[in-house]
Amino acid sequence: MSEPLLQVRELITAFDTEAGLVRAVDQVSFEVAKGQTLGIVGESGCGKSVTAMSLIGLLPQPMGKILQGEVLFKGRDLTRLKNSEMRKIRGNEIGVIFQEPMTALNPVHRIGKQIAECFLLHKKVSKKKAWESAIEMLRLVKIPAPELRAMDYPHQLSGGMRQRVVIAMALACRPDLVIADEPTTALDVTVQAQILDLIKRLQGEMGMAVMLITHDLGVIAETCDEVVVMYAGRVVERAPAAELFARPLHAYTRGLLASIPRMDTPRKSILPVIPGMVAALRDFVPGCRFCQRMGRDGATLRERPPFIQVAPGHWVEACPICYAATEL
Repeated sequence: MSEPLLQVRELITAFDTEAGLVRAVDQVSFEVAKGQTLGIVGESGCGKSVTAMSLIGLLPQPMGKILQGEVLFKGRDLTRLKNSEMRKIRGNEIGVIFQEPMTALNPVHRIGKQIAECFLLHKKVSKKKAWESAIEMLRLVKIPAPELRAMDYPHQLSGGMRQRVVIAMALACRPDLVIADEPTTALDVTVQAQILDLIKRLQGEMGMAVMLITHDLGVIAETCDEVVVMYAGRVVERAPAAELFARPLHAYTRGLLASIPRMDTPRKSILPVIPGMVAALRDFVPGCRFCQRMGRDGATLRERPPFIQVAPGHWVEACPICYAATEL
């Protein structure tokens, strides 16, 4: 594997609330290499999107704060940059595909103008050249009749077409890294497959790295080289995709995999589910938070388990209960 393009080290992100300062991301670490696809998976409320927004400086203000850690992109710590410096990187060297395209696009501006703004801001080209480049990006993401569609407003496009426009905006400046925050959540299965194929094809053509945030393990299995499993603001397991699916070691990872329908599952059978739900931020315990979910009591709730390497590239939060039953 090549040198890491992005290195996240011991990242802690918190929010000011009426109950005080609560941590949404708790000492998260991972790396993304050039050309690699990293998947971040977990249920809603596990800190995936907050992690992504922390990396690119888009936390809600003034409540969101990075308390600790480093976000090294090409060797520069993004957490130490001024807003003006961060704006030069965001949208230029780091592209973002947001979860809901209807809220990511401005409803009162034509889509061609919104894509052209990326070129005007970061490439300092003429308005004519920016407009031509915007049309070319629409053509690149396979939007038919791009010259005509560039004059449309977001509400005139289907959900799949709007998502393609958001992808065009994210890739306009040929970024080195693209953060895709659940890019297919609101789309039907057929369009989901088209969007994922599009991202994969463009990644191959441009050589960019992709950080894919999703709760769909099927998407992870098809597209990702490495997987980070997050639960309650922490990384509980990290491994190459093939290794993770072959040997999931944390109880939470095994629970996620067990809930996926399989071809050999008997018809009308009830799929297994993980009981309970992710605790509220203010209720997180300092120890194993999956033990908290399962209603356990004792020492595992009071002291955070160590994060250990159990095989080359395979790391796991070694809670005595959630991990010890599995032997390598």
